[in-house]
Amino acid sequence: MTSLTRWDPFREMMTLRTQMDRLFEDLFNLPAVWQEGETTTFWRLPVDVIERDDAFVVRASLPGVKPEDLDISYVDNTLTIKGEIKEEVQQEGERYHLRERRYGQFMRSITLPVAIEADRIEANYENGVLTLVLPKAEEVKPRKIQVHVGNGHQVVEGQKA
Repeated sequence: MTSLTRWDPFREMMTLRTQMDRLFEDLFNLPAVWQEGETTTFWRLPVDVIERDDAFVVRASLPGVKPEDLDISYVDNTLTIKGEIKEEVQQEGERYHLRERRYGQFMRSITLPVAIEADRIEANYENGVLTLVLPKAEEVKPRKIQVHVGNGHQVVEGQKA
């Protein structure tokens, strides 16, 4: 059976806009830091942010980065991941035909929409993937609410929000 999907020009325009926003962020939105006469440019670290009922999970691919070279902080609902990927030294007699891997300092700050229990944040680094679990504060977690019917003896189970 074939299903027919209605064409929505606004959805396609928003997809194009999202792609253009990402392009301009990558090209022009790189913060520069001035340090004693030199400028350091950070490239933006791509991440996945997943929301669960009880926590946020943040994953970042960082192949070749040692865990001790990462600087991860959480202040005022903002998670910041910083680090540096060292450039390989080109040997004499070598010529690059392609050079697509990024080198240099990277930084990514993510502001989360709800309060987090900062003292319970967990970080795991395995096979070049950094995984952070940021537990939500108890007051923002969804709760199951029981609904009493009539005289209060019959209980109807509610669904999580």
